[in-house]
Amino acid sequence: MGRIYGFLAGIAAVSLVVGSVFAGGAQAAPTEQLSCGVSSGREPERASPEQVGLDSGLLANALAFASGRNRLNVQVFRHNCLIGEGPTNAQTGNVAWNIWSATKSVVSLLAGIAWDQGKLDIEAPIDRYLPPGLGDAQHRSITVENLLTESSGMAVGVLTEGATGVIPLDPNSAVQALGVPLDNPPGAAFSYSQRNVDLLAYVIELAVGERLQQFAQRELFDPLGIARGDYYWARDRAGHTYGYAHLMIPPNDFAKLGLLVTNNGRWGVQQIISQTYLHKARQPSPANECYGYLFWLGPGCAESADFMPADVYMMSGLGMQNVFIVPSLDLTVVWTGFFGNFTNEGISGIVQNTAELPHEFFRRLFAAFEDHPVPDPGPFVEPPLRLDPRRFVDTNLLLAVFGSGPAAYPGCNVFSCLNYPLAPPFADTAPGCAILACLGPDPRRPGIR
Repeated sequence: MGRIYGFLAGIAAVSLVVGSVFAGGAQAAPTEQLSCGVSSGREPERASPEQVGLDSGLLANALAFASGRNRLNVQVFRHNCLIGEGPTNAQTGNVAWNIWSATKSVVSLLAGIAWDQGKLDIEAPIDRYLPPGLGDAQHRSITVENLLTESSGMAVGVLTEGATGVIPLDPNSAVQALGVPLDNPPGAAFSYSQRNVDLLAYVIELAVGERLQQFAQRELFDPLGIARGDYYWARDRAGHTYGYAHLMIPPNDFAKLGLLVTNNGRWGVQQIISQTYLHKARQPSPANECYGYLFWLGPGCAESADFMPADVYMMSGLGMQNVFIVPSLDLTVVWTGFFGNFTNEGISGIVQNTAELPHEFFRRLFAAFEDHPVPDPGPFVEPPLRLDPRRFVDTNLLLAVFGSGPAAYPGCNVFSCLNYPLAPPFADTAPGCAILACLGPDPRRPGIR
């Protein structure tokens, strides 16, 4: 942990002068804007801002603003061309970083690949895939689509659900999910459950007949040039990959995942995920107009500013690990860091009003467009607090890990879980990886080499 704090302190001390908005003076925009191809190599194709219709100086202002707000890595793409970077990208671009709940969107991509291959039926109840006798009839009636849209009905305690993954105690997160009480019938209401997506990750494993990370590496990461040694994706003590968070991946690889979605699942000549699936994934679910298949959709949703174009959608993780995609502008913005939003309401305001930082950044970014896509909305106006702390804490979900309370699955606790062999806590943790990032000199540490 000392290395992480030292790393973050060093990043904070870096000058806020933007040094990587690409050389070349401002020049008249060409009649036709440049387009780039995606690359499976270590370097994306680049262009000057003017070649894609933006002003270099104003883009530099937006990037300087973001870097002063705890954005440790910022990448701006237009027409697949990397046109702007934050000043600390050279230090952070190849560091495996926890993208937290943006991991959920990666799980959605894997579900899409499995669906394309005919191995996963989105409309089917998970009863089709679960081993006999695992879970009661109500939980087994949850459909794959319910899991993709966070409408399984499971009770929610975001912090208590996640705590035993951060401190790796979970014996088997999918089995634990099957013990979580249902506050609503499946499909009836949106509830942002972490266990919900852990269960989905397990169902995908059962559907494809192999470990999730093996499937992900071959079908998703390899075509993009994301090597197995680039990232660390945490697993519970039964060896199942967490779906809700804990994919630690370098921002340079995170950007590739964003560009894949931007390009409707096509990577060069290869269609990795069908356009049909991604179209479904970007449709608002009946339970929440802001949410599709583990993607946030639309202006004013999650971290999206309310003046964004109507077709914006996002990958979104705790502390604002984001990919913002605006198809109408052929624009992709990827950033990582640790919060950085300003508020007058203390910690509660930081958690609630995450749109402040994107609001102020995109004001500046859109001002850099030669054809301004939206009028300047003016400074962010902080709304009153309406945060309900009860959404974040449910002690029953914490007690369940120890085999107690109404959310415990019979026969599953930190000491043993049904007939699954359990590894000791921390047995899966990669060298140098702790909560936020993978750092240090150990050659086994994940990170682009």
